[in-house]
Amino acid sequence: MTGIDGRVPPNAREITTGQTNRVWSVDGQPPYILKHYGDPSRAANETAALRLLARHRAPSPQLLAASQDSIPPWTAQTAVHAKPVPADRLLAELAESLAAVHRIPGPHIGRLAGARRHDSWTDYLHDRLRMYATAAPAMRTTARLLHQEVEARESTIQPVLLHHDLQPGHLLRQPAGSRLLIDWELAAFGDEQSDLARLAVRLDLHDPTPVLALASRSDPTTEGRLHLHWHIHLLADAALSTDPVVRERAAMRLLRRR
Repeated sequence: MTGIDGRVPPNAREITTGQTNRVWSVDGQPPYILKHYGDPSRAANETAALRLLARHRAPSPQLLAASQDSIPPWTAQTAVHAKPVPADRLLAELAESLAAVHRIPGPHIGRLAGARRHDSWTDYLHDRLRMYATAAPAMRTTARLLHQEVEARESTIQPVLLHHDLQPGHLLRQPAGSRLLIDWELAAFGDEQSDLARLAVRLDLHDPTPVLALASRSDPTTEGRLHLHWHIHLLADAALSTDPVVRERAAMRLLRRR
């Protein structure tokens, strides 16, 4: 879009909240959110996700411009004049938006762009578990047990779009009442139970079962898959989180599992 080139305008207001990217609100015509990425693969993935979501008219910001070849890579997205849905209302207000996302079919397993595609969801999970075990050698026994459970539960899934970073702050309620999901850089195609399990971790639930109310489909394996993915996401936090409190909490929950 004309006038948006990835540079930070003088009137930009920084609204960065995380550690991976820097984000600004820009009062342009139109106003927009400018995002600079520390990881080019995340920029490529969010760009691909926003384009896919627009084609399906799903509840997300509109991509105005992007460049993965710039240093740093960046996207410009429509500014959303909305407030985050409070954590205690998240499950109640997320259902409709998440159902729209989970209706979008995927052509492969894994991230949309910027990462390896997998032949099966089982291969994807094994790959993630190997990465976590490498990052945290003390968690290798837990990773090995989860490898075995993944193998025992092997099943064919029809991949759907996953937000894969559901948490308080990522669902916004607009003044008219509609909702939008933001921050799509970790989006992937896969099993919707993985999306729900990650949400359970981010809500710090002692048991992930309450998020099953958000499932768009159910079968006899649904609850077991949810618990498996919950433990895998806990292992991800225990191995990779930069917050020592998050790492410790996840590790303690995994120890109780054993």
